[in-house]
Amino acid sequence: MSLTLVMLPPHDPATESWPERLEAAVPQVRVLRPHDRAETVAVLRQADAAYGTLPADLLAHCETLRWLQAAQAGPPPGFYHQALVEHPVLVTNMRDTYTDHVATHTLALVLALARGLPRYVRAQELSRWQPDWDPASVLPLGEATALVVGVGAVGAEVGRLLAAFGTRVTGVDARITASPPGFEQVWPADALDDRLPGADVVILTVPHTPATEGLVDARRLRLFKPTALLVNVGRGPTVRLGDLTDALASGQLGGAALDVFETEPLPADHPLWSRRDVLITPHVAGAGPHAAERRFEVLLENVRRFAAGQELINLVDKIQWF
Repeated sequence: MSLTLVMLPPHDPATESWPERLEAAVPQVRVLRPHDRAETVAVLRQADAAYGTLPADLLAHCETLRWLQAAQAGPPPGFYHQALVEHPVLVTNMRDTYTDHVATHTLALVLALARGLPRYVRAQELSRWQPDWDPASVLPLGEATALVVGVGAVGAEVGRLLAAFGTRVTGVDARITASPPGFEQVWPADALDDRLPGADVVILTVPHTPATEGLVDARRLRLFKPTALLVNVGRGPTVRLGDLTDALASGQLGGAALDVFETEPLPADHPLWSRRDVLITPHVAGAGPHAAERRFEVLLENVRRFAAGQELINLVDKIQWF
């Protein structure tokens, strides 16, 4: 039986060879890579599967679609629109394809905040020699407690790495109950408010879902220790930037390192850019070698399973968006 997979535009140049490679590996699958809307609409009418983002206006043309492979672990806002949630199509994502890169980046952010590097970077830009010998300006990781919010692949690896520094690592998660290596304990998601006051470092790795949007807001920031550090490498909409800015300005928080933002790009006039207690990276935690090849391997595995009628990997609960 022949199956058709449509790779939806716009296309990443790194995927140009994928149709040929997929067809060679799974001969019963035909892979199409349309380049404009008219061509996309035409091929979607008879498609069995698709790769990429499928907005409602294109989904309406899908008559035989049974599987959609997202191109990211956490697809962009609007990916899980109501029509897609209600449609019977199965959705899979790319989770765990860049866990090592994100975890390493996260650890770099934690270490930078713990040693006060943001203020030294700013001093370097001004050619100023400004050593800070105040013991309170350094967080000794061997005496600290880290709370990892979201103990999936990335969160688990972050906890394992932090534990090597002697940090007491705990977590909260909506699904995971067993403690991964390095974790002292993992609590359910509804225990977050109870755990925040005891954390020296709070690390967000959670995806953007209906339950996590605005997860860290003014109310929750008041639960943090005034010396606590916040690190967000999950998704920007989980932290209310205005509330975070106010908390930092009022001394409710010791510092923050952010790779993702409620608004991206972060506006050039945003006050977070100039704060000496904030470290900003432009949504690059997942950057690193082998990213395209890892995504291809997930797609290939699912194409093989789809053709064989087997259960797909990385299935998503469309209502929960992950």
